Amino acid sequence: MKILGIGNAIVDVICKVEDSYLSSNGLTKSTMKLVDEIEFKKLLSTLKIEDTVSGGSVANSIVGLSQLGNKVGFIGKVSDDEMGKKYEEGLIKENVNYFYSKKKEVLPTGTCLILITPDSERTMCVFLGTAGKIDENDVDINSIKNSEMIFLEGYLWDEGGPKSAFDKAIQNSNKVAMSLSDLFCVERHKPNFLNLVKNKLDITFANEQEITSLIGAKNFEEVVSFSKKLEKTIVITRGEKGSVSINKDIITECESKKNLDIIDLTGAGDLFAAGYLHGYINNLTIKECLEKGTEMSSKIIQCIGARLN
Repeated sequence: MKILGIGNAIVDVICKVEDSYLSSNGLTKSTMKLVDEIEFKKLLSTLKIEDTVSGGSVANSIVGLSQLGNKVGFIGKVSDDEMGKKYEEGLIKENVNYFYSKKKEVLPTGTCLILITPDSERTMCVFLGTAGKIDENDVDINSIKNSEMIFLEGYLWDEGGPKSAFDKAIQNSNKVAMSLSDLFCVERHKPNFLNLVKNKLDITFANEQEITSLIGAKNFEEVVSFSKKLEKTIVITRGEKGSVSINKDIITECESKKNLDIIDLTGAGDLFAAGYLHGYINNLTIKECLEKGTEMSSKIIQCIGARLN
């Protein structure tokens, strides 16, 4: 197998809202907020659902990799409930090997409310459910050892069970890539993420805001000099400024695509990572990896949701 993703198995519930909805519910645009089941249901009760899709950041990337013709797998914890069944069916339909045997859990399958404002920005309210209870017993060692690379998400990292799952996966992997996921995650787990980036990860994906926060940089030049000192690859997306890959003294840049009909920014980073990793595992040049990432992210932001049809 080429790549095994390990992440939060979350069902995405997509709704369109006005900016006033965010402010009246105390939500900060373009961020992710963890909510409990009561708050989740309260928010959802006032909304019209546009679409429901099997999601989760790494799962979105893994589906993108599968659509590009790569043999991939995924580990993520769901409950044996209606959403859990939908989730598994969604992955199998996309030719992703699902290395998890669902059973009835105390908590239901995780759900993410994705609120899309008229400017196409997305604000997320996540009820992790049983996805956040993943631990080392849920991680299949053989599938990790039989993969060329594992791909992890910052959203999943947390003290306790998730950390033990992370550690077990990294210890048994051939290569490790990870997305920092969100500014919220970076600021919550800064010392741990910094340790991972410096010492454990072969490839780190981040947007400019996330990597700047992680290292406390004042400008992008400081980000570049930090990245050059590592024996690792740091891949940074910069919105309209394009993307850049830094590995020691090799800095490769790629322009963003212009004049796109942007509908929804959900999944832009996930599909960028899918395109880049597709290039990486198929021995393309770094420039071609960045170009493939840009192509995939450009496609996804021109449709609703984080999965390409």
